[in-house]
This record gives sequence, C-alpha cells and structure tokens, in this order.
Amino acid sequence: MKIKTLVGLIGIVTLINILGRMTGFLREILIGIHFGTSFLADSVVLAYTLPQFFYIVLGGALTTSFISIYSKIDDTNKRDFKRVILTYSSLILLVLTVALILLNEVIIRELFPGLEGNQLDVTQSLFNITAPSTLFLVLSMWFTGILNVHGKYVGASIAVLLNNVLFVLAILVFHRFFGVYAYAWGFVFGALIMFVLLIYQMKKEELLSASPQFKYVDSSHLRRLFKIFIPILLGGATLQFYFLIQRIFASSLSEGYVAAINYASKLIQLPQTILMTSVTTVIYPLLAKKVANKEYQDINKIFEKGNHLLVILIIPLSIYTYFFSSEITEIIFGYGSFDNRSIIMTSSMLKIFVIGMFAHAANMYITRFFYATEKTMYPVIISVIAVFVLNVLLVNLLLPVIGAGAVPWGTTVSAFAQYFALLILGKYLLGLRAGSHVQILKYVFLISTQVIIFYLFKNFTSFQNNLVELTVSLLLFGITYLLTLYLLGERLSTLNPKSSKRV
Repeated sequence: MKIKTLVGLIGIVTLINILGRMTGFLREILIGIHFGTSFLADSVVLAYTLPQFFYIVLGGALTTSFISIYSKIDDTNKRDFKRVILTYSSLILLVLTVALILLNEVIIRELFPGLEGNQLDVTQSLFNITAPSTLFLVLSMWFTGILNVHGKYVGASIAVLLNNVLFVLAILVFHRFFGVYAYAWGFVFGALIMFVLLIYQMKKEELLSASPQFKYVDSSHLRRLFKIFIPILLGGATLQFYFLIQRIFASSLSEGYVAAINYASKLIQLPQTILMTSVTTVIYPLLAKKVANKEYQDINKIFEKGNHLLVILIIPLSIYTYFFSSEITEIIFGYGSFDNRSIIMTSSMLKIFVIGMFAHAANMYITRFFYATEKTMYPVIISVIAVFVLNVLLVNLLLPVIGAGAVPWGTTVSAFAQYFALLILGKYLLGLRAGSHVQILKYVFLISTQVIIFYLFKNFTSFQNNLVELTVSLLLFGITYLLTLYLLGERLSTLNPKSSKRV
C-alpha cells in the first residue's frame, strides 16, 4: 500500500473518529450538567462500566486475534473460519449477557463494595437495563474488525459514530421524562442500532452468513487464535483494566469521586484515543500482512515514525493541560449541576492523569507490534504486573496518605513503568528502535521549553476571565510549539506522501 493511500485512509477515519469521540465525550458533559459529582453521576458511570469493559476487552481481543489469523490463511478457508468464530462467539456472549442480567445485584454489590443505600439501588437498576447491550457491543467490535481487514474502514467508523450520536440524542430527548434512566436506555439503543447497521454492511459486502457452523476443517487456525486471544484479553486492554480498578477504588471514596475520576480520565483519553484508534485501525491489518511477508524493515519504519509522532503531538498537549487543568475543566464541564466543588474535584484528578497521557497512548501503540508478530505473552506479563500489581499496590499505599489522588497516581506511575519495559523488550525481541540519542535530546528540549514557558505564563500573568486566559494561552501554545519544532528541524509535512516512498 502506498503512503499516499495509507495517509488518505487515516485522514478519513480520523475525521469520522473525531466526530464519534467528540459526540461520545458530549455524553460525559451531559452527565456533568445533569448530575455534577452527585451519587447519581456515580451510578450512571458505574452502570455502563461492565458493558463498556467487555466491549473493549472481549471485543478487542476477539477482533485483534481474529485479524492476526484471518489475514494469514488461504482465501478458500476464510469464509468457514468467519462462520465458526461467529457461531461460538454469539453463543458465549449470549450466556455472558444472560448471566449479567440474572446476577445483577450480586455483581454490583461485590464489584463496587463502597455502594450502599439509594446509590446501590439506582446503580443496580441502571445496570439491569444496560447489561443486554454487552452482546451487541462485543459482536459489533468484531464486525468492525472484519470490515477493516477488508478495507471497509469508513463504513465501520460511521457505525460507531452513529452509536454515540443516537446515545446523546436519546439523553437530550428523554432525560426530562425518565431522568437518570434515559442514560441507560440511550446506551442500549445506540448499541443496538450500531449492531444492526454493521450487520447490514456485512451482508452488503457479502462478508456474513447467518447460518451457524460448528466445525472447521483446519483446527490449527482455531488453536492459534485461542493461543493469542487469552494474552490479548489480559494485556491488550490495559486502559480498560485501569478504568475498572479506578472505579472499584473510587466507589469506596466520598460521593462524586467516581464521576470526577471518570470526567478527568475521559478528558485526557479523548485526544489520545482519536489519534491511536485512527492510526491503529488502518495500520494493524497492514502490520499483520507485513509480518506475513517478513517485511521487517518496513515494520520498524512504521514503529519509529509512530513513536516520534506520539512524542511531538501528545507531550506538549499534556504539559498545556497540566498547567490549565482548572480552567479547561470549568470551560468544558462547568454548567448546570457541575458546581465549584465538581470543578475542584475533577481538575485535581485531571492534573495527575494527564502526566501519563503519553504513556497510555504509547503502550497501546507498541503492543500492536507484539500482537502482529504473535509475541503476545511478553506485553501480557508486563501489563499484568503494571495494572494488577504495581498500580493496585501504589493505590493502596497512597490512599491513607493523599486520599483520592492515589487513584490517578497509581495509574500514571504504572503506565510509565509499562512503557519503558515495552520499549526495552521491543528493542531486543522485535528490533524496534524508538529513536536516536540526538532525537531524545530534541524531545528533552521540546518538553523543557514548554514547561518553562507555561510556568512563567501561569505565574506571572493574570486574567479576569478563564475563556480569555485559555484563548491567549492557546495562541501562545501554538506559536511556541511551531517555533520549537522549527528550531528542532521538524517539518509539518513529515508525512507528506509526495516526499515519501512506499511503506
């Protein structure tokens, strides 16, 4: 595939993903407007935690492992392979969904032990509504993967966008009638429509057969899929495991911290996910094919370029967000029930979370290269240690000392530990290079310059209006950022297809 074609696809998918993520983020803003950091906001967030968790974790693991095998088998076997995976996945997910509905009260009580009284009752009621969406969401993720591997990126992205749009519309229309329950019904409605639209697209492209199939001629393909599915399940959705652990700990804190942590984490997730989802949606199927063709030099070029772009795009944005966390929180969320207490709670969480924004994005990016080469066990081990050992240990140690801030600090420190471990393994196992010593010095200069400039701006200027302050600071950010890149010899046309060769 030519770079020009690749960049064109990334551009289209990025645009649709930006709209989808912005619309999805609008849901968080609406929660803030309607409920602020009250127990109702906590209940809404907790109610769709598990369906969303399974969507990303199960759906992501199934899709990633499927693409890895599917792209490497003969065309004659692909149709049967898809039918078998669809048959067993549908049955397993149906059982899981029914279990979530029947064991609703036990699951919520045991998973979030800090809930009690009215908050526990509301959360259980909301979860009872959202639980059935698990089946639609996970299968939708897999359908999206099939469409992507066949080059149908745009249609799959539109379906995800529609899911978020319908969710938000349902909230806007029905909140006045059903209150907090409009969020639960809107969540299910959006998931169902996305599921139906993806089935339509699969049928249209002749990629889906409704008839079940329980046997497959080459069992080695199924064994390979299962072999990499479990590691990806454990290590491929690190961010979602972080979210789950954050909410488990936050459920035992003061009222509103589940919501405050959610607002802050979703705010920093927005830019990193837009970039990472758009790039990996197109690059991962390409990586799988290049691994099959043993084009290792091209793989390293993709890795080095991606890591470089993550540094120069995400780290300056993180620095800016750190210094202006309170102003950003107020401008984005500060309406309706989102009062001054909510702003203080959310911005204090945001300031810590944003330090780790680059590490989370980079971890997601690096692990794709391990998955493409089917060396899945290494990132899994690192992820398990970082999330379930280091993260949990840090939170437990810091909670008595600094309170709620322990939750984002645990996530941030363990994310960087995971990043450096993946870099080391990527270098020695896959031959991946993150950059030269000269490049690292350039990064240090870029980071130091941004920190000094915004420290001086924040401490030696005064504005009466937050919007004016953000406007002036953003203008300063843009000027200093471009000037710094110029001094470092960077060009905005780095990915200009006219100056690039084939990848």
